[in-house]
Amino acid sequence: MMNKFQTGILLILLSVFIAAKPVMPNYSVGDTVSDFHLKNVDGKMISLADFESAKGIILIFDCNTCPYSRSYNQRIIDLNKKYATKGFPVVAINSNDPLSSPGDSFEEMVRIAKEKKYDFPYLIDEGQQVAKSFGATNTPHVFVLKKEGDNFKVAYIGAIDNNVRDASQADKKYVEDAVEALIAGKSITTSKTKAVGCGIKWKNV
Repeated sequence: MMNKFQTGILLILLSVFIAAKPVMPNYSVGDTVSDFHLKNVDGKMISLADFESAKGIILIFDCNTCPYSRSYNQRIIDLNKKYATKGFPVVAINSNDPLSSPGDSFEEMVRIAKEKKYDFPYLIDEGQQVAKSFGATNTPHVFVLKKEGDNFKVAYIGAIDNNVRDASQADKKYVEDAVEALIAGKSITTSKTKAVGCGIKWKNV
């Protein structure tokens, strides 16, 4: 049996662990999401309400540094090129703590967006509240949203496809399938998959 000292140490360690781990509400498919206001790499503030004419949003929690994100980078660019004109633009959000991951600073985000010629918003989630509200855990982690009236609802959550290393070998293109179904007014066959990637770098609290 543990003595009082050991029990006290265990409780302290447990409280530190709980405090350091953010609470994840985890939006489910069908949930209406709350709007946000985040700074884009061009310095302007962006919110979901800005996308008045959109039919939905391909919202991707991403970053500069994760090898998985780098592997999917061109696929993310291609998703926007394919679907922005069809009413489903990409919006990328970087929620990584730059103190833990200096390569994810706002200045590096600006550099990457310019270097890669991003033609979609790349937003910084400095307080990490947006990632927490969505329940995002990885980079990349995708939330396909569909617009209903003035609201955006979650239609798909998870991975972009089923092959991290090679886009040409992916035989399950989850995001594309979800968006195509929404455009066609059909039900999404696979509405949730496991997001594969690096864990979001949370701030020490």
